Amino acid sequence: MNDAENKQLTIIGRAERVDLPKLGIFRVPAKTDTGADSSAIWASDIRETKAGLEFVLFGSGDEFYNGEKLHYSPEDYEITGVTNSFGEREERYKVRLGVRVKGRLVRGSFTLADRSSMTYPILLGRSLLRGRFVVDVKAGEPLSKKEKLKRFLGIGGRQ
Repeated sequence: MNDAENKQLTIIGRAERVDLPKLGIFRVPAKTDTGADSSAIWASDIRETKAGLEFVLFGSGDEFYNGEKLHYSPEDYEITGVTNSFGEREERYKVRLGVRVKGRLVRGSFTLADRSSMTYPILLGRSLLRGRFVVDVKAGEPLSKKEKLKRFLGIGGRQ
């Protein structure tokens, strides 16, 4: 990598707080996962209608849940196959969202998933990271106490 390319990359940690500024949602914990190709976001009430796709980000009772339905017309989303955190293949809806990571606003594709049992409601995968960010595993804002509690309770290592 030459010096010009290196200057364009932002250093992020294994977990960061990210913003969804157009949606008025800020400081959401996100796990950086270089092992995942795609990014994912917690969505609920996902419905495909004749008019397109509608869903709500996060789940009822979550601190980031606002109940606002997001609507995507048929040309603005797709269905894609992914391997979930249990190693099983499943189909998910994929949409594009603007997200701010470490002060840098980027648009990326996110699959919609039930992440209610996960530590982090957002997962940042390689497709979003590539060419924009470098991951320093010692940096960032991990939810260390929540991660330790889940391990202690035997809930699993999935973040």
